[in-house]
Amino acid sequence: MKRVLIGAVAASALLLAGVAQANADLAKSSGCLNCHTVETKLVGPALKEIAAKYAGQADASAYLADKIVKGSNGVWGPIPMPPNAAVSPENAKVLADFILTLK
Repeated sequence: MKRVLIGAVAASALLLAGVAQANADLAKSSGCLNCHTVETKLVGPALKEIAAKYAGQADASAYLADKIVKGSNGVWGPIPMPPNAAVSPENAKVLADFILTLK
């Protein structure tokens, strides 16, 4: 029984790691990482800063997905985030959810 439980936990960890990598790959292919990094400010804020700012907000995922597609201005300083119309609303939601998981 203990081996089954350990195996299930290990499989879950691998699955989550695979999902996280797929989401990181989506962030890269969508152009997010041209202006953002996970850890530090580049042109825009670090993805972890974004996650911290919106942690615990019920509408954070939808709010961020909307900003990913439509862009924003003045939220993080004077440099605007341009719209990214090439990202579908579905992928924007995946990206927003991914960002919010970062600690």
